[in-house]
Amino acid sequence: MTHIKILLLAAASTFTLAACQSSSTVSDEAVAAKPANGRNVVVVTGNKREPSARDAAVPVQAITSEQAYVPPPPPPPPVALAAPRMMSPVAGFVAQPAPGEINRDNYEDVEINGVKVVAKEPVSTFSIDVDTASYTNVRRMLNAGHLPPKDAVRIEEMINYFDYEYALPKSKETPFETTVKVVPSPWSEGRQLMHLAVQGYDIKKAVRPPLNLTLLVDVSGSMSGPDRLPLAIKSLKMLINELGEGDKVSIVVYAGAAGAVLEPTSGAEKGKILSALDRLSAGGSTAGGEGLRLAYSLAKQNFNKLGVNRVILLSDGDFNVGISNPEQLEDFVSRERESGVYLSILGFGGGNYNDAMMQKLAQSGNGMAAYIDNLNEGRKVLSDDLSGSMFSIANDVKIQVEFNPAKVAEYRLVGYETRILDQEDFNNDKVDAGEIGAGTSVTAIYEITPVGSKATLVDPSRYQPASTPVAGATSELAFVKVRYKLPGEDSSKLITRPVTSADEISDIAKAPESTRFATAVAAYGSMLRGDPYFGKSFTWDSVIALANGAKGEDAFGYRAEFIQLARAAKTAASQETLMPVGGVGQ
Repeated sequence: MTHIKILLLAAASTFTLAACQSSSTVSDEAVAAKPANGRNVVVVTGNKREPSARDAAVPVQAITSEQAYVPPPPPPPPVALAAPRMMSPVAGFVAQPAPGEINRDNYEDVEINGVKVVAKEPVSTFSIDVDTASYTNVRRMLNAGHLPPKDAVRIEEMINYFDYEYALPKSKETPFETTVKVVPSPWSEGRQLMHLAVQGYDIKKAVRPPLNLTLLVDVSGSMSGPDRLPLAIKSLKMLINELGEGDKVSIVVYAGAAGAVLEPTSGAEKGKILSALDRLSAGGSTAGGEGLRLAYSLAKQNFNKLGVNRVILLSDGDFNVGISNPEQLEDFVSRERESGVYLSILGFGGGNYNDAMMQKLAQSGNGMAAYIDNLNEGRKVLSDDLSGSMFSIANDVKIQVEFNPAKVAEYRLVGYETRILDQEDFNNDKVDAGEIGAGTSVTAIYEITPVGSKATLVDPSRYQPASTPVAGATSELAFVKVRYKLPGEDSSKLITRPVTSADEISDIAKAPESTRFATAVAAYGSMLRGDPYFGKSFTWDSVIALANGAKGEDAFGYRAEFIQLARAAKTAASQETLMPVGGVGQ
């Protein structure tokens, strides 16, 4: 009976060929072609409407017969059929697959940073990370009523989701201002937290450089859900609204084959750009690698030496045609960034979200990675935080902290597991590191154990002599170094700062609001991550109380939302412990 239905549907599609040819849908599957057998092929992607005069204003790059013809895939075996995806009770969020439904989300398996003995390894080096994808992806899952996979949690991306209103740099010549506070750890008696922040300078809208943007939009079948391509289009419309006459926008789509649907167009021609976006629809397989090649080619053809040249990829990361090998894609993007065209990633959807792939590409492409789970997040990334998302003020930003063994016995960096660098990488300008946008800050938290504390985890060496204080640095706990390159430059610059007893605060309740809230977010991430070094006496209620006391003005409600997410995590954690084996739990 199933095969009969398929034949009937195929016949119906052939019968309605003439109607399909009048569809205004713009995608590579919707282009009629003449394969070798001489028959016309039209793939129906839906969302039809009558053509209008504005359609003719959008040039479409020709696609070859070989690109357009996609042979029909064999029918899937019955065991692979997934139950329909159900919307969760919270509007705009997709629920976790039900038992028996296939979930193909992919996350990199990363081990949590361990404790380092200062006498043996006094130096910690890492690349900055201003991505926020993990925070919003985890938010999607908590709002759907379940805990996230542990590997989906990157604590640094949760901390850096928020604006802490750190002190701004005094001049553009020194683009960063550092802030350090040392407070007692609220979850480990006898230990301290070192809150380290680097704040970049901001630029005024009137003097920002022009944008040369190539929007690379995944219109494959996996992007058909309301939380995917439709949400991507709505988010892009808010970006277009921010553009001016000096900005340029191109649009490339990919699904089985790649094609340009909008040649470089001035940001002043908003109607033309919006019309091109309105005609996109999803259907087909995903030639992500081919789409990247075309997008980079278009961006380089229209390269603006005085502007920002960036490809923005919007996808669920489900690359299954073209260059699908993660290492090959990473190498390709790494080579292309040398041209001065950077790659940013906007992720959508769940159930087949390839987080591991998206992270690798964003890191290799000198761009940010964000996950958009609702329209408010699209507004935050592409409108409210446009300067930080688009305009780089420094490249290859690295942080190195050397701890004083006379003051600090042990330390561990909370998060940044995928950003750890070797000590010698810090001074090597050929080693790639993170990009930071205008007005953006980077926050890191170290948990440190003072010398003489009973909270040390590693016994002292029997044979290694005790450390002696460095002359003239008896009050120093650590020494912080920040290395960065200005855009377009190959040689890095250095900023340094000692961490002294003057930076210590005896009671966390007296610490600045930024330190207290960042600590609450770090605790939230550590609990979701299952951090084995995190104190069990600090509960979800402790997270909520600490965050509530540091909520501050919270003009956009992001901190209030975080508190609600902590409550959702508490509920999900308690329900998970009651779930039978084989349920949706972790």
